[in-house]
Amino acid sequence: MDDDFPINDDGAMEYPIDGVLDLHVFPPSDVHDLVPEYLRACREKGILTVRIIHGKGTGTLRRIVHSKLESLPWVRNYHLAGHGSGTWGATIAYLDPAGPGDDAGQPTRT
Repeated sequence: MDDDFPINDDGAMEYPIDGVLDLHVFPPSDVHDLVPEYLRACREKGILTVRIIHGKGTGTLRRIVHSKLESLPWVRNYHLAGHGSGTWGATIAYLDPAGPGDDAGQPTRT
């Protein structure tokens, strides 16, 4: 991991929740759990548009990210980023807001 992230009281590095998730700084094995966790944290902060940088490479990370986005009922829509935002090396996801009393990880649609 990158040494630029602050360390919390538990000794774990803290990644900023700012609507941009760069997967290059994480081991690929963490992506399955990391993407939903990061998106939940964004919803909790009211960040409903998130850019996920997965890189261009072979497309494996992109496929994993898109599969995760498909499985989350509170992901409204997503698409590959346009020019200036990473083109096909990044994905933009649009999230439903967390409702009152809603666990940010739970679906908001019926």
